[in-house]
Amino acid sequence: MGAVHRANNDEKDHLMLSHVNHLNRRDLIRIGGAGLLGMNLPRLLRAEDVQPSAKTRSVCAKSVIFLFQWGGPSHVDMFDMKPNAPDGYRSLYKQISASVPGMFVCEHLPETAKIMHRVAQIRTVHHTMNNHNSAGYTALTGFEPPIDDQRLRESLDLFPGYGSVVDAVAPNTNGMPTFVSYPYQIADGSTTPGQRASFLGKQHDPLFFRNDPNDPDFRLSQLSLPSDISLARLGDRRALQQVINEQTRTLDQSAAAQGLNAYYDRALEMLNSKKVREAFDLSKEPRDLRAAYGRTTYGQGCLLARRLVESGVKFVTVYFAQSIGGRSRKDGGWDTHGFDNTRMYEILPEWHFPVTDHTLPVLLNDLSDRGLLDETLVIWMGEFGRTPKINANVSRDHWPKCYTVLMAGGGVQGGAVYGASDKYGAVPDRDPVTTGDLAATMYYALGIDHTIEVHDNLNRPLPIAKGRPVTEIFA
Repeated sequence: MGAVHRANNDEKDHLMLSHVNHLNRRDLIRIGGAGLLGMNLPRLLRAEDVQPSAKTRSVCAKSVIFLFQWGGPSHVDMFDMKPNAPDGYRSLYKQISASVPGMFVCEHLPETAKIMHRVAQIRTVHHTMNNHNSAGYTALTGFEPPIDDQRLRESLDLFPGYGSVVDAVAPNTNGMPTFVSYPYQIADGSTTPGQRASFLGKQHDPLFFRNDPNDPDFRLSQLSLPSDISLARLGDRRALQQVINEQTRTLDQSAAAQGLNAYYDRALEMLNSKKVREAFDLSKEPRDLRAAYGRTTYGQGCLLARRLVESGVKFVTVYFAQSIGGRSRKDGGWDTHGFDNTRMYEILPEWHFPVTDHTLPVLLNDLSDRGLLDETLVIWMGEFGRTPKINANVSRDHWPKCYTVLMAGGGVQGGAVYGASDKYGAVPDRDPVTTGDLAATMYYALGIDHTIEVHDNLNRPLPIAKGRPVTEIFA
C-alpha cells in the first residue's frame, strides 16, 4: 500500500490506494484526492537520439492527445471543489465520490468519477495572462507572451505550439504526420497564437482540417484529388512549381515562406498514402462505439484522436469548441461569465458537463482496452480556471492564478494529485506548477529532453520548455 497524504484541506484524511506500490518524490506528490502538414529548422534530433538524461528511465509515451478546453473550465466546480468554503465561493453544485477513496468530483460528472483512478490531477497550474488569446497562447506553448492582450496576434516573435516543436525535434518516420489538429482554428477576435509552427517554419505546421468528424460522410478533402487531376499530373505540376521556387528563392527568405517545398512534398506523399487515408476513416468504427463517444463534433473528434495515435500520429490536438463563449446551450466554449442572462450554473449541466462526461471516460477506457493507454499521454486543460468568488451574474470570471490540469496514460500515476490550492482554490498552497513545467513534463513523457534548444527568427537559441518536468506524477 502506498503512502497516503492529504490532497487538500477539504478532502478526507485517509486516501487508501492499494494499487500504488511506489512513489517517486521530490516536492511531495499528493495521492488520492488524483494548412496541411507539419519543417525550416533542421531536424535537431530523432526520438532515439535524445540526450542521456531522458534515457535514464523507461520512456512510456509514444503519442500525446491534447484536449484543449477553450474558454477556461472552472476548477472549483469540477475537480478541486471547496465544500467548506463560505457562501459566495462554494460551488452551487454538489460533489460525489470518485473511484479513488476520498476523492470527489462534481455531481454532474458521474462517468468521469468512475475513471479518476486513471487520472493524475495537477491542481496548482498558474500563469499571469488574464485575456483569452494571451492565456491560450501560454497554455498552447508553455511560454507567456510579452503582453496580456486579447488582441495578441500570431507573430514570428512568438513560440510555436507543442506539436510543432515535437515535429521539429522528434519527427515521425513511419509515414504518418507528426502533428494533427482539428476541427477549429480558435480565436478571440484575432487568431490565437500557438496553434502552428511560428518561426520553426511552415513545414512544421500541423495537418489541420475543419471538417466535422461527426458528419455522416466525414472525410478529408485535403486527402482527395479532384476527379480531373491524376496523382501523376499533380506530380508534374509540383515539379514545375519547384523550378519556379528555385528561381525565386532569393526574393523571399522569411521564416513564413521557408519550408514550403517540404510542406508540399509531404502533401503529395499523404495523397498517395493508404495508411493515412485509413487512419481518418471513422466509418470503420463500430456504431456502438461511435455512439459511446457521443455524436458530437468533440466526441467524434476524440474517437478520431484514438484512431490517429493508434496509426502512429505522435501529437493530436482536439479543440473542445471554436468560440470561447458558453452562451449557447448547445455548443461553445467554457467562458461562462453569466452575460446575456445565461448563467454558468444553468448552462454547464446542459452542454459542457454531458459532453465532457461522455468523451473523456470513454476515450481513456477505449485506449486502455486496446493496450494504448500506457503509451499515450492524454492531457485535458484550458487556458485558465475560474474565479473562486462567484460574480454578480451567479457565474465565475477568468482566473489564471491557480487551476487544475488532468493527465492520464503515458506512464502517469493514476489517482495522483500533485500540489494543493488554498482553501478557496485561489492560489497554490504548495507545489506550484507553471505552464513551462507542464511543457517540460509533456516532453519528458515523450522521451524528449526539455532543455533542447531551437532557434527563433533572429537565430537566437531558445529551450523548448521553460520549466522542469513534474516527474513526481509518473509511476
